[in-house]
Amino acid sequence: MNFETKLQALQKSKFRSKFHLGEKEKEYVHEKGMNTIKKHAQDFISQRLAPYPTANDGKQTPFKGHPVFIAQHATATCCRSCLEKWYHIPKNKELTKKEQDEIVQMILLWISRNS
Repeated sequence: MNFETKLQALQKSKFRSKFHLGEKEKEYVHEKGMNTIKKHAQDFISQRLAPYPTANDGKQTPFKGHPVFIAQHATATCCRSCLEKWYHIPKNKELTKKEQDEIVQMILLWISRNS
């Protein structure tokens, strides 16, 4: 996956481009550090997005409450429908370890640029 190209395409989306980290989320990222944020992202993706069937698909990612949640909406890694539309990952299968790792990388890249 070319992360730069994907981020540029996402920024052209009116919906995706409106997501930003607030001061509270930025402070959280700086306080916890990127290693902790990465662990949180890995946990969220493996528990909420990777399994098939995906519980509450389309509603499993809150819009606030954690920097990773905001980043998931900004990067279209929030639900299986968005993954299918933006990353061409079929909805009807469990995510591979490689897919999960790439999703986490995308989230971390977005957070690092927006915190």
